[in-house]
Amino acid sequence: MPELPLAEAIPQGLPQLRFLQRQDDCSSEDFLISTNSDDHRLVKSRENQIRIAVDVMGGDYAPANVVAGACEAIHESGGRFHLILVGPEETISASLRECRRQSGAHTPPTESYDIMHAPEIIDMHDLPNAALKTKRKSSIGVGLHLQKDGKADAFVSAGNTGAVLSAATLILGRIHGIGRPTIGALIPTAKSPCMLVDAGANVDCRPQHLLEFAVMGSKYISAVRNLSNPRVGLLSIGEEDSKGNEASVAALKLLRKSGLNFVGNIEGRDIFSGDLDVIVCDGFVGNILLKFGESFPLFLKTKFKAFAEVSITNKVLGLMVRNALRRVMKDLDYQEHGGVPLLGVNGVAIIGHGKSTPLAIKNMIYRAEEMIEKAVNKNIQESLASINE
Repeated sequence: MPELPLAEAIPQGLPQLRFLQRQDDCSSEDFLISTNSDDHRLVKSRENQIRIAVDVMGGDYAPANVVAGACEAIHESGGRFHLILVGPEETISASLRECRRQSGAHTPPTESYDIMHAPEIIDMHDLPNAALKTKRKSSIGVGLHLQKDGKADAFVSAGNTGAVLSAATLILGRIHGIGRPTIGALIPTAKSPCMLVDAGANVDCRPQHLLEFAVMGSKYISAVRNLSNPRVGLLSIGEEDSKGNEASVAALKLLRKSGLNFVGNIEGRDIFSGDLDVIVCDGFVGNILLKFGESFPLFLKTKFKAFAEVSITNKVLGLMVRNALRRVMKDLDYQEHGGVPLLGVNGVAIIGHGKSTPLAIKNMIYRAEEMIEKAVNKNIQESLASINE
């Protein structure tokens, strides 16, 4: 990782920070130091406390929404984890001061977070691979290097999805046995949420990749929903084994021999039934499905509003069902899930929606904590090893 510049100003209300250059036998290039104490010791979280690096500059409404969400997560968690806020130091400090001024905003104690200076930003319009080469001090790159160097246990970002995917794969590496990492997304159903893999990371997939997606999705949903034997389906154009394109037909044969609880091909009408826990498809289909689902709550709101405006009677009926409708819409709200996991990398990375609110950012941090506590990556590696034996 390239050398990080010294902070130019000390943010108000925070302990003074400086960077100590590494010695030759150290694995990372800089250490974040607190100079509040006489012994100049390294800033550390409490023993066994999870450390999560947060890309403060990720998303359309960064840094305000990211900092607000991080503050809420620290406040609600009661100190379960330690956050490392990654981005331009003065920008982060200004956002923290703004949170302090806002009515009802929770300003976390300084011992619950650190600031890691990263002066460059990869925005939504940057080409991922080119940006990673030219912006080596970006908040995405610096945050992921913190995890690689053992100074963070997870990384969360609502920034450029392609850049996070590429950087996480290059910096953290892949879990042994994984050909391609995948993005998984939780989809609400008539019963419990199911896992959609791939949700957009891989447009073109080989049969082996689809098998790997099934394994990763199965292990993730097993962990977060405490399922012993999740049901896995392969999204296709018909239930018969012969239906689908060349890759899906070949993948079906691999899945039948995988030892997973594979139910066979499923169709689009089966997605919301709640009879499945994992739905497997390539990223081209998965991302279209995900974006369609994201548009559905707004469509429902528009239809209900139009219905209520027709007459007084309709408006009264709308008011009668308003609370029930809100509860239903909450299940469809991406903010409640926070972000989606990048599965298959040798670490924990959570990717959020570009328009993430403070609520979504807070829940992204919780998803990262969940992946660490449930040891999802270890379970994935063990499952792949047993299949490949």
